[in-house]
Amino acid sequence: MLVGTETHDDAGVYRLTDELAIVQTVDFFPPVVNDPYVYGQIAAANALSDIYAMGGTPRTALNLIGYPDNKINLDWLAEIFRGGAERCHTAGAVILGGHTVRDAEIKFGYAVTGTIHPDRVLTNASARPGDKLVLTKPLGTGFITTARKAGDCPEEVYQAACASMVQLNDIGRDAMLEVGAHAATDITGFGLAGHAYEMAEGSHVTLMLDLARLPLFPGSESLAHSPYLTRASGTNASYVAPGLRIEGRPDPVRLKCFYDPQTSGGLLISVAAERAEQLLMTIKAKGATVACIVGDVTERTDAALIVH
Repeated sequence: MLVGTETHDDAGVYRLTDELAIVQTVDFFPPVVNDPYVYGQIAAANALSDIYAMGGTPRTALNLIGYPDNKINLDWLAEIFRGGAERCHTAGAVILGGHTVRDAEIKFGYAVTGTIHPDRVLTNASARPGDKLVLTKPLGTGFITTARKAGDCPEEVYQAACASMVQLNDIGRDAMLEVGAHAATDITGFGLAGHAYEMAEGSHVTLMLDLARLPLFPGSESLAHSPYLTRASGTNASYVAPGLRIEGRPDPVRLKCFYDPQTSGGLLISVAAERAEQLLMTIKAKGATVACIVGDVTERTDAALIVH
């Protein structure tokens, strides 16, 4: 075993030979959108993201689904599978089968296996002082999807979030490997706050984040309030509180975006300062609409995270 659970990394890594290791992950969740095809795409992109965050290549996937077939027509299930299969096919992964159980609510996702050279594994525990932090997708999917379910999200905001959630993180993976990034993690349910905290703890460094530089979906800031704050926003804030220092008077809305749980978010990449601009240009050249430097890595202080 090369990577286990010790540093809360995105996937496990097991070495098979001197030149081959497998990367394994599993992820599933209830619908975040009402379109079953898009939901399937998002769930697949979210699960595949863990492989990309480690620098790996997805190879195979297994469907995991809980479905109330006694309440909902199986046509919905077929569309979920179709959406997931489209993203897996785009990623070059083969769906081998899976497992389905009857459940009170829909849940869908994948167990994904990828491959990687044992010497080329990227983890969340190797950020270095002096690095820059790059984020590859906007924040705000938690607010947006919650508001959409309440019928209060503008269509253009919702469509932008969906386009981002179905976008594969192979863009960030390819770019960070090209420039020799030091560490990476994907931003999902623990929000930027939680995943940055785990990178800081695993790497024994301090991450300094400038909230004013965080990329947000246009229109999401107007949704960053009750009743569109999910329960996970509060638990994410509690999770990082022991290691967080807030400096100055940051915008309270942007602070909420910092805690907002993401679905199929981008990669947070720690890269040498002299290669940060090259990383940004490479990511954008590969088709990403957003890539921003959002902070710095320093020697460990009394706090794992400092935001301002």
